[in-house]
Amino acid sequence: MSANKDSDGGWRTFVWNSEKKEFLGRTGSSWLKIFLFYVIFYGCLAGIFIGTIQALLLTLSNYKPTYQDRVAPPGLSHTPRSEKSEIAYKVSDPASYKKYVDAVEQFLTKYDDARQTDQINFEDCGTLPMSYKDRGTIEKDLAQRKACRFSRTLLQSCSGESDPNYGFKDATPCIIVKLNRIFNFMPMAPIDNQSLPAPLQTKDLSNLIPIFCKNKRDEDESKIGPIKYFGLGEGFPLQYYPYYGKLLHPQYLQPLVAIKFTNLTLDTELRIECKVYGGNIGYSEKDRYQGRFDVKFTIAS
Repeated sequence: MSANKDSDGGWRTFVWNSEKKEFLGRTGSSWLKIFLFYVIFYGCLAGIFIGTIQALLLTLSNYKPTYQDRVAPPGLSHTPRSEKSEIAYKVSDPASYKKYVDAVEQFLTKYDDARQTDQINFEDCGTLPMSYKDRGTIEKDLAQRKACRFSRTLLQSCSGESDPNYGFKDATPCIIVKLNRIFNFMPMAPIDNQSLPAPLQTKDLSNLIPIFCKNKRDEDESKIGPIKYFGLGEGFPLQYYPYYGKLLHPQYLQPLVAIKFTNLTLDTELRIECKVYGGNIGYSEKDRYQGRFDVKFTIAS
């Protein structure tokens, strides 16, 4: 019985010792010292963390990336874009291609002429491909840059004005292609035309990044038919570059190229690859959209 009492008294005394005025084995002053120690300790840690973050923020710019040495050449993307890059529909069923038509229409809305009338934010940059337009450097000028106008009418039969179905109804679908934005990137025109596909070798590409599509599989060569390209020079003109970022170039419009497949074989799976050709645009086996893309068409009659 005495052992139990001693035991009970032991833990009770440990929790509060009235003789020594100790709580959990420490006096009030001891607890205060521990509390102050941890307040100072964790306060210093927080200060170091906040100071490090602030020092890092001082090295960053709101207008341009601090490090851009690992940025790959721009990706080439297209609209409409679906899962697994497959465009499949049935000509006799408008509901099957409505999603593609809606995607193109939604994408081209921002290229309406009515949205580009503001003289403060937009400017005309010519009707022919030209060299880069000098808009100054960020180091010397943080004013907003004007954006070159790009009217969807340049896409001709793929603009949606004469054909609201963008060719899908007639089994001659259009896809809209753009180079993805990269801050301050200035694409270079092809250095040697002789290294390009034969249809491009005789063209003047001095101020243009051309695009060319062909069959990805040899057996599809005779099933694709003629391919038409619409846009300013049927490529990406250099006067639309460089891009200065969202803060300095908020109204920026990328130049577009519309690709129209005029005679695809129906009821057949066709794989088509499109590439852009430039002096500083490369391709990667790890990224199938770096400077190129491939799309699969399956159009049922």
